[in-house]
Amino acid sequence: MITITVAKGDGIGPEIMNATLEIILAAGAKIAIEEIEVGEKVYLAGNTSGISNESWETIRRNKIFLKAPITTPQGGGYKSLNVTTRKFLGLYSNVRPCMSLHPFVDTKHPVMDIVIVRENEEDLYAGIEHQQTDEVVQCLKLISRPGCEKIVRYAFEYAKQQNRKKVTCFTKDNIMKQTDGLFHQVFDEIAKEYPEIENEHWIIDIGAAKMADTPEAFDVIVMPNLYGDILSDIAAQITGSVGLAGSANIGEECSMFEAIHGSAPRRAGQNVANPSGLLQGAIMMLNHIGQTEVAEKVQNAWLKTLEDGIHTYDIFKEGTSKQKVGTKEFAQAVIANLGHKPATLKSVSYANSAALNLPKYIRKPLGKKKLVGVDVFVHWPQTNPNELAEIIKKIELEGIHLSMITNRGIKVWPDGFKETFCTDHWRCRFKPNESKNMSKIDIAQLLKNAIEKDIDTIKTENLYTFDGKAAYSLGQGQ
Repeated sequence: MITITVAKGDGIGPEIMNATLEIILAAGAKIAIEEIEVGEKVYLAGNTSGISNESWETIRRNKIFLKAPITTPQGGGYKSLNVTTRKFLGLYSNVRPCMSLHPFVDTKHPVMDIVIVRENEEDLYAGIEHQQTDEVVQCLKLISRPGCEKIVRYAFEYAKQQNRKKVTCFTKDNIMKQTDGLFHQVFDEIAKEYPEIENEHWIIDIGAAKMADTPEAFDVIVMPNLYGDILSDIAAQITGSVGLAGSANIGEECSMFEAIHGSAPRRAGQNVANPSGLLQGAIMMLNHIGQTEVAEKVQNAWLKTLEDGIHTYDIFKEGTSKQKVGTKEFAQAVIANLGHKPATLKSVSYANSAALNLPKYIRKPLGKKKLVGVDVFVHWPQTNPNELAEIIKKIELEGIHLSMITNRGIKVWPDGFKETFCTDHWRCRFKPNESKNMSKIDIAQLLKNAIEKDIDTIKTENLYTFDGKAAYSLGQGQ
């Protein structure tokens, strides 16, 4: 018996949660329920995060959180409970199954059955941004080895448990060779531990195009945060069943399961809402905690119910559907189908009672790190890089010289093109002679010299090698 935390949420939340719990308990789920209050009432009581400290403690104690949709009041500085929960609890993996239900739900892709596994904590979503000059702002893209290892391993473990045959990695490492390059590198390393599962890598742009056109070519797709955010919504949309989709947010300690749709307050209390999205989240929860036999029974009963044409108003279609039912009646129909499998839709078969094997990240031995240069970023409102080079050379040190200037990543000195458009944000790279060992004192002296020459330095980035390999980008065109 596992105790889970349940939040019935706002709008249609209580109705679909009651229906979902009724179904999974009828199927034999071995769970005890501890309910908490989150969402609109908590927000309006003066808590800007929508959740009390006591509720946090309940979630952290029980580890498993099944959440119905909530309403976040407009204005007033209210924080997204979903974003807060993911960050505070370290929910690194967002899992979104996207399966077409043709011919019972309209879609242009009748055989689509993919799962998007999205890294949930880092990438550009760290939200670290700065305006550095009048014309340029930056957003830091942070990719870590622990983040990559955890999400990639989760994708392979999920595929193993769900009897899926292939895991695909999407990145843009032909351009972002360090950040996306690390993600791809870790994917290749971990894929070797799962020889029974096919693996492949696609560049994100052509991969996304292929997914939108021929989704049946994919099975499980794992990717960094931004790409995963965009493609999971695209995948859900092209299945034709956004309202039927569930989502899991998985961490090393805690996990949260939910529907992807909102609280639909206009439909609240009318017994018309479709509980399928939350039910899909609950099925993912059952798989996660190792109650896969129950999860399999519920999923097949749900598919059989849809196949029987017993539909709520949102997917009811004359000629295809046979009976329009409410929330409670739909739940009863699924319960009546427990133990049965669909005939037209593909039935599911999960590994028998195997919880996912997700070991905690173990830090690797430190590499040999050597300082080999520095990029000094300068705010300079003129446009001729040759003029800037003459100014910057005045701060050089003995044995440390200006080697390159770039603008928006394009090399503009030496040997730049006059046609290249330049902003007021310049990267000036200093490298030591072969006989010189550079130190951080040298960097401080460069900046001191810049102050004396009235050069507006806005940031620096140290250039390192790790185990003799350059760990920094070159300028495009170099």
